[in-house]
Amino acid sequence: MQWKIPLSDIDFGPEEMAAVDDVLRSKWLTMGSMTEEFEQAFASYIGAKYAIAVTNATAALHLSCVVAGLGAGDEAIVPSLTFVATANAVRYTGATPVFADVAGEDDLNISYHSIERAITARTRAILVVHYGGYACDMPSIMELARERGLKVIEDAAHAVGSELGGVKLGVWGDLGCFSFFSNKNMTTGEGGMIVTNDDAYSQRLHLLRSHGMTTLTWDRHKGHAWSYDVVDLGYNYRIDEIRAALGKVQLKKLEANNERRRHFTQVYRNLLQELTPQVVVPFVRHAGVSAAHLMPVLLPAGVNRSSFMEGMKSQGIQTSLHYPPIHTFAAFRGGKEKYFLPNTEEIAAREITLPLYPTMSDGDVLTVVKAVAETLVRV
Repeated sequence: MQWKIPLSDIDFGPEEMAAVDDVLRSKWLTMGSMTEEFEQAFASYIGAKYAIAVTNATAALHLSCVVAGLGAGDEAIVPSLTFVATANAVRYTGATPVFADVAGEDDLNISYHSIERAITARTRAILVVHYGGYACDMPSIMELARERGLKVIEDAAHAVGSELGGVKLGVWGDLGCFSFFSNKNMTTGEGGMIVTNDDAYSQRLHLLRSHGMTTLTWDRHKGHAWSYDVVDLGYNYRIDEIRAALGKVQLKKLEANNERRRHFTQVYRNLLQELTPQVVVPFVRHAGVSAAHLMPVLLPAGVNRSSFMEGMKSQGIQTSLHYPPIHTFAAFRGGKEKYFLPNTEEIAAREITLPLYPTMSDGDVLTVVKAVAETLVRV
């Protein structure tokens, strides 16, 4: 379908095309010098000692769970209101995800108090998700983790460029994971990054992403090695030079594009308050600087959400849901009965995500909000 206003759009131009062309002309496509340059630039931007590029954010989360020591019999606390990859990464290690509730209508992030209640003798880690690019209560969560001896992994897939207390998200915890999927604030099509300040984590992550091998094809190409050992159970989670080149260009655009996202978010808030005050807009009183990845709103109780989305679609406006709660999925059978997550279930039943991307205009936002108002009258 040809959307009048899509949910998201990509800011690609001549710079990205030239970067890809340079890689193709080099004839070196697998992980090499361009990846190293991208990692160094990203680490510098985030304020981390190390950045390790991988093939996607799910791989980043999986490797982070591995180096954090999760294994069979362990538990890790995660929000249910997130993409399923967050919980799957825990399960890949043999550990069990334990779902915690979100704070409420104004804050769709994992609740500190719900985390505290979920801790058991088997808990080894907390995976926080900075929903929509808005920071979780990291000072409180980090203090709790230190008191209980728990690792903290930040799922910052939505939060590249977000800050709290002058510190970029992703470096508050032990490990931070980012996504460069095609709808993210900066994109390489597919791709991800892990950041950490821990020397041992970095060393092992570099091994794990490429089969546990002590040297890479790039090392041998440069003449720095001629053979290798395999010292760990690794994976093929490498990124390639084309995506790394795209990432370098996109990183340079990130700050300006995030600022535009924040501008449009404020325009949305003003117009929604004026034209549809019955719609709840989360994160209005949020602390920190958000990357403004998503524009989530909560429909009034009782509104038929499917009919609302069809009404928006009929006007050429794409909407989405973030997210069906993980604990309700068939693959997590028993979760619905096992967990009492009233905020998560109430919010997930009413949440709608409106279009938000840096190349839209104030006029586009007005068109979307007018359509919201008109559709609410009809459904």
